[in-house]
Amino acid sequence: MCGFCGFTGEILDREQYLRQMTEKITHRGPDSDGYYMDGAVAMGFRRLSIIDLEAASQPLYNEDKSLVLMFNGEIYNYQELREQLLALGHTFATAGDGETLLHGYEQWGADLLPRLRGMFGFAIWNVTEQSLFIARDYFGIKPMHYTLLPDGRLVFGSEIKSILCHPDVKKEFNPAALDKYLSFQYSVPTETFFKGISCLPPAHYLIYQAGEITVHRYWEPTFTPDEDMTLEQAVDAIDEAFTDSVAAHRISDVEVGCFLSSGVDSSFVASYFGGQKAFTVGFDNGQHYNESSYAAELAKEVGIHHFTHLIGEEEYWDSLPRVQYYLDQPLADPSCVALYFVSKLAAEQVKVVLSGEGADELFGGYRIYHEPYSLRGYQRLPRWLRRAVAACVSVLPDIKGKSFLIRGSKSLEERFIGNANMFNKKEKARLLRDIPATNPAEYTKEYYDRCQGRDDVTRMQYLDINRWMVGDILLKADRMSMAHSLELRVPFLDKKVFEVAARIPAKHRVAAGTTKYAMRLAAMRHIPQSAASKPKLGFPVPIRVWLRQEKYYTIVKEAFLSEAARQYFNTDYLMGLLDRHYAGKQDNSRKIWTVYMFLVWYGVYFAD
Repeated sequence: MCGFCGFTGEILDREQYLRQMTEKITHRGPDSDGYYMDGAVAMGFRRLSIIDLEAASQPLYNEDKSLVLMFNGEIYNYQELREQLLALGHTFATAGDGETLLHGYEQWGADLLPRLRGMFGFAIWNVTEQSLFIARDYFGIKPMHYTLLPDGRLVFGSEIKSILCHPDVKKEFNPAALDKYLSFQYSVPTETFFKGISCLPPAHYLIYQAGEITVHRYWEPTFTPDEDMTLEQAVDAIDEAFTDSVAAHRISDVEVGCFLSSGVDSSFVASYFGGQKAFTVGFDNGQHYNESSYAAELAKEVGIHHFTHLIGEEEYWDSLPRVQYYLDQPLADPSCVALYFVSKLAAEQVKVVLSGEGADELFGGYRIYHEPYSLRGYQRLPRWLRRAVAACVSVLPDIKGKSFLIRGSKSLEERFIGNANMFNKKEKARLLRDIPATNPAEYTKEYYDRCQGRDDVTRMQYLDINRWMVGDILLKADRMSMAHSLELRVPFLDKKVFEVAARIPAKHRVAAGTTKYAMRLAAMRHIPQSAASKPKLGFPVPIRVWLRQEKYYTIVKEAFLSEAARQYFNTDYLMGLLDRHYAGKQDNSRKIWTVYMFLVWYGVYFAD
């Protein structure tokens, strides 16, 4: 696991700026650095040594040094590809996985990408053609950002903070990103909060040559459910594919541990770690916010050495500016802070961990995926009637059944924009100053259009894979682990695992009153039934409780009345949200947190 950056063209003090850009991401690779410069390009690299510890430092070159590689990630089938390339006449100088990319690109060009199994962001400079090839993995596990300067020069890097060190990159706030963020709680790719800086989408590559960029998609996470697949066949296929994936993800020349919550995803991963180390965090706010005891029981069952840390209130709040700094862009998911602390805990013991991200999106794990079934009967009523009922109940206080009647009046495309839905268009219009409010459905339409004809559960999963998982789940996984120089691997997000998940019919994903039905049955072969059947809770963070305490109410109030808040928000509206929550009249905690995290982030990156 590493980080890299670079730019094309000449600037004054070129080497100095390249080193500044590279040093900015030292946390991604504290073990060593490496640089490449010629008359057209400059590239820097930070290495976290995992495979072939003594060799395999970057940059890496092909036999005649006409290709130069910078690479972040791990290729799990590199040994198989290496054998193929050796048979084709290529000569390897290292035993690491990175060189496989170099010779694979030399042999197959962009057709290398569908052959890969792993997580990656990499750049290959072609000295002869004076072109740059940059690619990102299938699901977006590893990050990649870039900007094209007005004169046609390219600046790129694993993290935005590195790009901002370039003297000709103007750090300018992008207000359009704030509008989207207020609905989704994350920055919606490919746009970022920095004008002109883009995120390369998952399963895409770009080619830069002569001042121009072309971007291409090389893979699509297409669901093709096999309605004839039996439940037993689904469980067998999941078990076989996941066992193979975990084995591949454990390849390393250093010790590998795992994260462990009380949920089925991480428990399933942990079941393969007998005798090794697992890491858990919770909160010291009582049992409701501390599931470490459940994790400890599971660890004992499967024979894992278990390490736990309880996060204190002040510790959590004090960490927020650091967390937002490492994220690069504001993220309002409260669990990212917990991930920051569990990564810190793990990094004291190991350099690599496995985690359970991706299981919900691939196998149908979120509770909201039940909604198409729960609404089915109600939606048989005429739409005009459901709309009328929704209009009547919308003016009522928050009572049981209100959300059901409102959501039941809408189509899937109208009601589901992903697992987070903070502010709708009307609310944003009241909240924002001088920034147009848009309908969040505008940014999900292309994904719904791509999977027309599929059942609603599948369409929800497809949307989450392309939006929520990229913008929230994998962003925090990468940034929070890398903040502590820890490599995080996600065996559920393996190409072969997805091939199995894509074939499982919806009736085996969301069924029998539960989610991830077939996957839970597969997990039950390895872990206790109590862990395999445990309902999904996410990571409970007590922000709702904290925001009703005077201390934290006062901290947020100060931010809501700040100059930055007045610049972008209607502060009367903001204070209304905060005061009603503080008084116990409404639960506005997630909306409050969304705005507050933006203001914390803004203070880190634009306070000067």
